[in-house]
Amino acid sequence: MLQERLESAGRVKRHYQVSLADSPELIRAAQHLRYKVFAEEMGARLNTPEPGLDIDLYDAYCQHLLVRDADTGKVVGTYRILTPEAAKRIGSFYTEQEFDLTRLQHLRERMVELGRSCVHQDHRSGSVITLLWAGLAEYMMKNGYDYLIGCASIGMADGGHNAAGIWHALKDKHLSPVEWRVTPRCPLPLEALTTHAAPVVPPLIKGYLRVGAYVCGEPAWDPDFNTADLPILLPLKNVSSTYARHFLKQG
Repeated sequence: MLQERLESAGRVKRHYQVSLADSPELIRAAQHLRYKVFAEEMGARLNTPEPGLDIDLYDAYCQHLLVRDADTGKVVGTYRILTPEAAKRIGSFYTEQEFDLTRLQHLRERMVELGRSCVHQDHRSGSVITLLWAGLAEYMMKNGYDYLIGCASIGMADGGHNAAGIWHALKDKHLSPVEWRVTPRCPLPLEALTTHAAPVVPPLIKGYLRVGAYVCGEPAWDPDFNTADLPILLPLKNVSSTYARHFLKQG
């Protein structure tokens, strides 16, 4: 899997490449980027065995999708992918730490989990995340999976009020069918929060919903990352032909 995209940012032209990590060094580069974004930038408390790297129990079971600056080789964006086969080996999806997925049990054999999505702060123009999604689309089609699941995080620097506003703004239009609903293990205390009339929805969540993803229930609170996490499920059949062509034409 290797695709390229040329981005023009003012007078700066950048080439990016997307691929799966094929060496321990590239995985460590992704973990270093995650540490910089989650710990240094967002203030997450990471229980990691190595300073400067975001490493957890799931990493060894995941495949790591990377976007690199083609000129420098630097990893500037990453997703990690946990297949249903790998989830069986480790015993669960990461999402199950935050949500009861009982109602999705019948989808497990065709469901891939996404996690630890991040982009370097100097490369957040949209091209990197678009390439990551193109890589994911190719991966899903090549391996015959039908569903993507994951937690979409909302920062809680304001105490969670914006997150509560996002939930109330999205639940009527984007909530999943009842048979795909999940429940948070540590719910965000929505009743204690003031909802914003015009909440600020993170671009990644906007992107998920734009291509046809569902919100599968109320947000959970992740105290280590200090985020409100929405459970997201994307059936690939929901992705319109227009978006499918857009993602698959990268390269």
